Amino acid sequence: MTRILVTGGAGFVGSNMAERFKRDFPAAQVVALDNLKRRGSELALERLRAAGVEFVHGDIRCPEDLAEAGACDLLIECSAEPSVHAGYDGSPAYLVNTNLMGTINCLEHARRHGAVVVFLSTSRVYPIAGLRALPLEERDGRLEINATCRGQGWSAAGIAEDFPLMGARSLYGATKLASELVIEEYRAMYGLRAVVNRCGVLTGPWQMGKVDQGFVVLWMARHLFGGALSYMGFGGRGTQVRDILHVDDLYRLVSKQVAAPERYAQGVYNVGGGAKVSVSLRELTAHCQRLTGRALEIHTVAETRDADIPYFVADSSLVQSLSGWQPNRSVEDILEEIHLWLMTHRDQLEAVLS
Repeated sequence: MTRILVTGGAGFVGSNMAERFKRDFPAAQVVALDNLKRRGSELALERLRAAGVEFVHGDIRCPEDLAEAGACDLLIECSAEPSVHAGYDGSPAYLVNTNLMGTINCLEHARRHGAVVVFLSTSRVYPIAGLRALPLEERDGRLEINATCRGQGWSAAGIAEDFPLMGARSLYGATKLASELVIEEYRAMYGLRAVVNRCGVLTGPWQMGKVDQGFVVLWMARHLFGGALSYMGFGGRGTQVRDILHVDDLYRLVSKQVAAPERYAQGVYNVGGGAKVSVSLRELTAHCQRLTGRALEIHTVAETRDADIPYFVADSSLVQSLSGWQPNRSVEDILEEIHLWLMTHRDQLEAVLS
């Protein structure tokens, strides 16, 4: 690889991908393209510069901006409107134009230059009603799938790639699923080599966490810097569960995939921390209290929002069997690193995350 383009390159995942590829391929030119729309993304610019990554201020909705970024051997598509609640309270135009039309612009750019594509999709392609219908049991402050039950695409190990896709999933999830379908056509028609990873909750230092995206960092930041937190939906008990994955663990997998793209450039892969690296909101609160020495009053909102789900744990056995990859970071490891980062960079971060 001589030239790597990372779209969404000043975002949390994109900036980490760009930095690490430059570290591991120092002779390659690594370019990060980003429109800097998300608050806090400007904080990534100095990190990118220090790592030797070239920054281009541009937007994937504009093919001209991609053209200005130049040719590439590898395109890592990290740009997105990441909120599952986007479009519920207003126009979906930015969501659709970024997550679908912008992705098509990236695919065209890759096709013209013969680049390998890594597309970061989402676990939210799986329908809301199907996930809510899982046989969940509450145990020790968290929801779990009954260990004696299994069905198509689900078991106590989590949700697999063959989970039924019929049903609504939010416009965010729909744009990502539609992008996956377009990628499949580009593979068939143009021979595009594209790796598709359906990622769950990604986290780690330098994530500018919000309620609807990046909740792990937000939870720790509120315990440190102050601010309100709520258990929202499903009775307001805080028992809903997600698996989490450190961005370094994601990078280790992506680096394996781009080293042998033909091996991974068919189908899609669930990528997450799995059952061993999962946490409920109640458990997350306990971890944050332990690390910060501060207990917050957590408000409760019993009503469930349209897009919310009670449980998602990725069954990543397919990609694990192909690659030998496993997540290295435990929940405790991840949270201790986030806590240290917040304390170290408090002067920069408190205004953004409090």
